[in-house]
Amino acid sequence: MKKHQNIFRFDKKSFLIAAVIFIIEVLIALYITDNFVRPYVGDVLVVILIYYFLKAFINIPVWPLAIGTLLFAYLIETLQYFEFVKLMGLGDNRLANIVLGNYFAWEDIIAYTVGIAIVLMIERRKV
Repeated sequence: MKKHQNIFRFDKKSFLIAAVIFIIEVLIALYITDNFVRPYVGDVLVVILIYYFLKAFINIPVWPLAIGTLLFAYLIETLQYFEFVKLMGLGDNRLANIVLGNYFAWEDIIAYTVGIAIVLMIERRKV
């Protein structure tokens, strides 16, 4: 008889990775105003951040978590295409604009994909 495995857990290493990436993202947002690091590296890092944050609390295999994270990022970008923040009446809300964004870009889709590819390479090396 198989023992039931709990889906929820706390993985300190994944949480620390997410925390470090979060700090890097904040530093990028506050101090970097270029046309490469802020828009592209920031978007690559954000999906890595989301992946490791979720991995810190949810015990599911790498591939489903990576694909779910990537689909979530694509969803947010698609909502930007449809100007979701404005549609919800939150166009003047700074937090909503920061969290959900307000500008669709194909480059962001590529950056998210690159970010998840990096996650998969990292996770593959662990095995």
